Amino acid sequence: MGANLCVVMSRRFSAFGRLRRPLGLVAATASLAAGLGAAALTTLVPLGPEVAPARAQGTPGLLEFRWDNSGDYRKLYYFMTDSGRLKRSEYYLILRPKDRKTAILKLSVTIPDYFDGTIDPKYIKLCKMSEGGMLSRTQCTEQIPATVTMAPDGRAIEIFPDTPVSDKGTIGVYMIVFNPFNVGMFQFNALAQAPGDVPVAGYLGSWLIEISPSGN
Repeated sequence: MGANLCVVMSRRFSAFGRLRRPLGLVAATASLAAGLGAAALTTLVPLGPEVAPARAQGTPGLLEFRWDNSGDYRKLYYFMTDSGRLKRSEYYLILRPKDRKTAILKLSVTIPDYFDGTIDPKYIKLCKMSEGGMLSRTQCTEQIPATVTMAPDGRAIEIFPDTPVSDKGTIGVYMIVFNPFNVGMFQFNALAQAPGDVPVAGYLGSWLIEISPSGN
């Protein structure tokens, strides 16, 4: 099949006087035809049960863009000093006054199970925040006394302020994190429990953290 294709192509190319180096093009066509013939032959040979397809080696992990885009989803503002994979970064997870309607007795930050970065509760604090802009960066202006723990499975940060935090002013969670290896989007959810008799945490919103290959 490959040889017949080469003969036909060679005859057609010889009819055009403007074509240069037809022999090289014929050789490339022959190589392509041979490759197509080999590919066709390969598809006709079934793999036995003892044969497994080869997997790519050394390919960096990629992460699917995931988030909850239902009608209840609310996006929260955040700032981070470095978004690169495996980089040491400072996270500022912001809660503005419009993001909460009541005082906060307990704040929980849930972490997706596909986020494999390193988070140490020793480097987490609840703060009064100053939002950055064109001329200044976001920063923790005053630490709010609180007890910070991690859930046993590492999928949630539990913050217990010494006294309920008012719904006035901008607050946030500051933490030092070693970013994960995988790049992509990671949804951190904010859940807050208000003072009262019913210990139920309500959803405040989500921080959609982006990790990139090269960082900021």
